[in-house]
Order: sequence, then structure tokens, then C-alpha cells
Amino acid sequence: MSGAIDRQGTRDRFWETVPLAKMTPKEWEALCDGCGKCCLNKLEDDETGHVELTCISCRLLDGDSCLCSNYESRRDYVPECISLTAKNIDQHAYWMPKTCAYRLLWQGNPLNDWHPLISGDPETVHMSGVSMRGKTVNELTVDDDDWEDHIIEEPT
Repeated sequence: MSGAIDRQGTRDRFWETVPLAKMTPKEWEALCDGCGKCCLNKLEDDETGHVELTCISCRLLDGDSCLCSNYESRRDYVPECISLTAKNIDQHAYWMPKTCAYRLLWQGNPLNDWHPLISGDPETVHMSGVSMRGKTVNELTVDDDDWEDHIIEEPT
């Protein structure tokens, strides 16, 4: 597996040479691997700050594609949805998936071989078992009192 996805408006292998803060909006968006893990609800302990991942997805996550079903208008429906930027990644990296390209690059690590920018195929994130395809339950179907019953380990 080699080569970058040919995306109009991105530089060749930009993730290896361009700092997060200098990426174009298209390059920034291209970093998303489509795993769906950032759209899972998390439980954070107020005292320790420890974050637990659940398989309970945001109401807008499409569990088959692992993409937001209304990305452009998502904050109209889910006001607490975070728009991750190079300026606020320091505040949010602690809860981001361990396999997330934004987190990996922020930490100075390379992308995984299954990342679509490396493999050239958006399906490799699913074939690798890293994504949440078919593994989620929508938040609208789970009572708030039952969220702890849905804590999972992150697929890596």
C-alpha cells in the first residue's frame, strides 16, 4: 500500500510535511479516517478526568458508513459537537481515539497503514477492524441511566 489519495486541493503526502496549523481546510478534513470513534459518547469521571468510551453513538452517526449523516449542519442538531481545529486540539486530544490521525500527528506520530491517505482506499479503516462499523447503538435508543452498561475498549 503506497501513495496518497488524489484529492483536489491537497498537497502530495501533506500530512508528512505540513504542520496541522498550516493545512488547508481540505487537507484538514482529509485527515479524518472515517472510523466513527470520535462520534461515540464518552463518560468522563469529574474527579479524575478518566474517559471511558461507549458504543453509544451520536444521534447523527450513520453506523454503516461511520460518517455524520448531517456533517455541515451537525451543530444545529448537536450543539455540543466539537469542531476540532489546530487551535483547539490541545484541549481535546485527551478524549480523541488513540488511532485518530489528528491525535497521531499532534503527537508527532505517523499515520497507520490502514489510513485512507496511505492505503488509497477508504474501506481499509473498516477492513482493519479499527472502525465502529456495525458496532454502535444510537444514543436515542439508550436510557441515560444505562450508559455505563455500554462501556467498551477502543478498537485499535
